[in-house]
Amino acid sequence: MGQATGPVYKVAFRRRRKNLTNYSKRLALVKGEAPRMVVRKSSRGVLVQFMEFSPVGDKVISSAQSGMLKQYGWPARCNSPTAYLCGLLAARLASKKGISSFNLDIGMHSPTKGSLVFAALKGALDAGLSTNYSQEMISEDRISGEAIASFAKLLKSQDEQKFRKTFSSYLKEGFDPQNMAEVFKSVKEKISKS
Repeated sequence: MGQATGPVYKVAFRRRRKNLTNYSKRLALVKGEAPRMVVRKSSRGVLVQFMEFSPVGDKVISSAQSGMLKQYGWPARCNSPTAYLCGLLAARLASKKGISSFNLDIGMHSPTKGSLVFAALKGALDAGLSTNYSQEMISEDRISGEAIASFAKLLKSQDEQKFRKTFSSYLKEGFDPQNMAEVFKSVKEKISKS
C-alpha cells in the first residue's frame, strides 16, 4: 500500500511522530490551574520538576535530580527509592516557594501500578503537597528499598561472586546494598528536615 498523499493528509508534529509528546494530554495538563510535577527517568537516574506553563516556555519552580541525592549519602540510580527521594526533595523545595498542590505529568510513560513515577508521587505527597491520585497505583513495599536489600542479602549468601558483579557500581562507591533500607530512612529524615 502506498503512502497517503493528497489534500486530506496531515503530517503530525515531529515530537508526536517520534512518540515524545502526547499533545492532547499536555493540553489538558496545561489548562489546569495547578503546577505540574514532571517525572522523567533515564537509564542512569530520575528527574523530578515542578513546572508552570508560560506562553514563552514552561517555567521550572523546583527541580531534583538523582545526582543531587549524593550529598545526602544516597547513590544515584534509576530505581523506586531514588524516585521517591527525588520527589520528596523537589516537593520540599516547591513548598518553600508556596506550592501546595500539583498535577502529575508522567509524559509518555504508561501508568503502571508500582512504577517509578508513582514512587516520585508518593514522595511529593509525603512532603505535604496534595493532588488527586489513586492509592492503588502506589506500591509501598518497593519504595523503601527493602526488596533490593533482601535480594542483595540472598545473593550474597548464595554466590559472593555474582553479588559483587550485580552490585559492582554500588560497591565501587562504598555503598552496601544490604543496608539500603536503613540508609533510605536516614536520607529521608535529612531531606524532611532540610
